[in-house]
Amino acid sequence: MKKILMITMLMLAVCTMASAQKQAEIKFDKLTHDFGTFSESNPVVECTFTFKNVGDAPLVINQALAACGCTVPSYTKEPIAPGAQGSIKVTYNGKGKFPGHFKKTITVRTNGKTELTRLYIEGNMEEAKK
Repeated sequence: MKKILMITMLMLAVCTMASAQKQAEIKFDKLTHDFGTFSESNPVVECTFTFKNVGDAPLVINQALAACGCTVPSYTKEPIAPGAQGSIKVTYNGKGKFPGHFKKTITVRTNGKTELTRLYIEGNMEEAKK
């Protein structure tokens, strides 16, 4: 009985170690986007960050959080298969904000080898001409 229990535990440990070796890994095309200069009269700008799962297990984005409410990320909710691509669309709304330079952070959490990645957007919103 003890031998069967030991063999079962050993097999379970080997299977766990084998499955732990397969991991997803996210690789972004770029980590920063510069909107350049835009007018306060058109304060909403958007960009898209694309990424690829370069790992060998499905990639899941658990969270994409912006540093403030003026920046809203939306992302692929389904698991990304190994070798497949996904995207995170970021919308910045400068309405009601002071004109000038801004830099915002989006924190992305995944189940991948790199669990946390920070993306950055920046730009310069000019005061509307009167």
